[in-house]
Amino acid sequence: MFTKLLKTFILMILFCTTAQAQVQDTIVVARDGSGKYRNIQEAVESVRAFMDYTVTIYIKKGVYKEKVVIPSWIKNVEFVGEDAENTVITYDDHANINKMGTFRTYTVKVEASNITFKNLTIENNAERLGQAVALHTEGDQLKFINCRFLGNQDTIYTGAEGTRLLFLNCYIEGTTDFIFGPSTALFDHCTIYSKSDSYVTAASTPQSVKFGYVFKNCKLTAAPNVTKVYLGRPWRPYAATVFMNCELGKHILPLGWHNWSKTDNEKTARYAEYMNTGEGASTKERAAWSKQLTKKEAAEYSVENMFKTTSNWDPYK
Repeated sequence: MFTKLLKTFILMILFCTTAQAQVQDTIVVARDGSGKYRNIQEAVESVRAFMDYTVTIYIKKGVYKEKVVIPSWIKNVEFVGEDAENTVITYDDHANINKMGTFRTYTVKVEASNITFKNLTIENNAERLGQAVALHTEGDQLKFINCRFLGNQDTIYTGAEGTRLLFLNCYIEGTTDFIFGPSTALFDHCTIYSKSDSYVTAASTPQSVKFGYVFKNCKLTAAPNVTKVYLGRPWRPYAATVFMNCELGKHILPLGWHNWSKTDNEKTARYAEYMNTGEGASTKERAAWSKQLTKKEAAEYSVENMFKTTSNWDPYK
């Protein structure tokens, strides 16, 4: 009897040890070969599908020139860079390479949900020869914390209806429509840097979705020669974009918003501001079809309200 119990106990230990060996809590990526992988995509492909535990892919300083795709069967993964400025994922595709088109130009494409990025730079450093996406998202409940997004036209594409994203303490730069798409996204304490006279946002919020792009406590800055920038123009008629408690630089035009040369958009686009400051925040000459929120209306833009859909999500927890 004792011998049988002992064998069972040993088998249980072996089973637990094997199970633990299959769980990769942290995967290290390093260009210098000091990690398990030299490329980020290799680390992604090593992650088990539909995990119910969190895996950290820790990326050491270096320049990673690769197109990275996080597929839909991956979840609960945190991509953590060693240093935001010196951990760089970069590529240089643009829309006019072999008729590639905008949506294949990404450097990083996130098809998965429940993914977090921290302390990283995601860059598309193509020449200014067409649209060139740095980050393309399709998943839900995505968080970007202390990240940098570098590019020109179309830097960030939030590409799926009904998805929810948080950008916290991020730096985002670009030229034209460099934050665009249909997702609900909160930009909190971010720096938005315009590199040319153009448009910051081009939301395509569906009519049925109340919240599109919401910028809170952000700072809008520009290159020294940039003097004529619109806050946004509607890529689709019901575009929704709000700037709240933001500092708007003098490069923001007094009109504030553009109708994309379609007067019908003025009847449907949902553009608003609340308590902004800075040289570009004056509301005296704002587009008559945009709105200044009341205190009560502004209170509706809470995290709880914005991210409540079929499931509640608080990205700050």
